Amino acid sequence: MSSEASAPRSESSQTLDRGIRILESLAARGDSAGLTVTELATALGVGRPVVYRLVTTLEAHHLVARADDGRVRLALGISRLASAVTPIVRAEARPVLRELADAVGATAHLTIAEGDEALALVVVEPSWTDFHVAYRSGARHRLDQGAAGRAILAGRSGQDGVVASDGELQAGAHGLAVPLAAAVAGSAPATVEASVGVVALEPLDVRVVGPRLQRAARALRAVLR
Repeated sequence: MSSEASAPRSESSQTLDRGIRILESLAARGDSAGLTVTELATALGVGRPVVYRLVTTLEAHHLVARADDGRVRLALGISRLASAVTPIVRAEARPVLRELADAVGATAHLTIAEGDEALALVVVEPSWTDFHVAYRSGARHRLDQGAAGRAILAGRSGQDGVVASDGELQAGAHGLAVPLAAAVAGSAPATVEASVGVVALEPLDVRVVGPRLQRAARALRAVLR
């Protein structure tokens, strides 16, 4: 292939990469404040005119929106894309969580970060226990409360150990969780901040449950790659 033919393709790839990085930067902001064009230009290491062109294209596809103050925010088009992906993630994660829940005899959950909150995306209760913790998909709590949320925070700093909690979110409940972000040593950061955990009515043995959580984390990381 000639250099003349390959140049436009390379330029298109670079444009796509920058557009994705804008979306990732806005998502990492974690709130509705958004970012200015100058902040985005700094994050991408490009000039403001480049960011203006990219934002205009993303805005045309309803993936970002510009407020009256000029700040750029994620738009509803992102939610429509996410809503299409979520059922696929749930379907692929459920067998992993089913195996974990039945092996441990505790309610298993995949939790993701949404802003300053932890969202229980998928929850599977054990099939053979007489009593277990009732925990529903869609439940939210602060990231700094409970094993699931604090495991996500631990993953941000590169830690991959088991995080424990006792009665923080529900009286008499005991939880263990590990982050997905650090589940595979030496790999690239996860695109979604998440954790996998179990919660039970009795204390859980970290020596027994910990390795099972790590195996589940590796499997779920592939789902969220």
